[in-house]
Amino acid sequence: MAESTNYPVPGFHFMATFDGLPGGVAQIDSQFSEVSGLATELSTEELVEGGENRFVHKLPVRSKFPNLVLKRALFPLSSPLVDWAHDAINNLDIQPCNLLITLLNDQHTPVKSWNFSNVYPVKLQISDLKASDSSLVIETIELAYDYFVELST
Repeated sequence: MAESTNYPVPGFHFMATFDGLPGGVAQIDSQFSEVSGLATELSTEELVEGGENRFVHKLPVRSKFPNLVLKRALFPLSSPLVDWAHDAINNLDIQPCNLLITLLNDQHTPVKSWNFSNVYPVKLQISDLKASDSSLVIETIELAYDYFVELST
C-alpha cells in the first residue's frame, strides 16, 4: 500500500495550536474551518541609474508577511482566544504568543507545519446576520505576527 506522502495532500485537515495564550487554550480554540495568509514576499526598492533608460534596478529589501486569518463557526461558549483578542483590540493589552499551524494527512500525521512568531490579534469579526440566509455565523480572527518558518516533519 502506498503511503499518503506519495500524492498531494488535501488542505482540509489541519490544526492550529496556540502556545503561550493567556488563560490557556480551550479545545474549541484550535478548531478552525479556514486559515489564510500563509504567504511571504520579498519587498524591493527601485533604484534609477543615471544614463540607463531601459530598466530600473530592483534591489531586495526585506521579507514581508500578510496577516494570518482564521475562520470558524461561532460558538456561544466562553473562549480564551476571543477574550485574548478582545483584550488586545479593545484594551490595547497586547500579549503576543506563538502559533503552530499543522497540515495533517489522512492518518492524522503531520505533513507540514508553520510556526508563527509573536502573534497578536488585530481584528475580530462576526459575519453578517441575515434572516433570509440559513448559514452559520462565522467568527474571523485576524492576526499580525513577526515572521513564520516552515518546519520539517
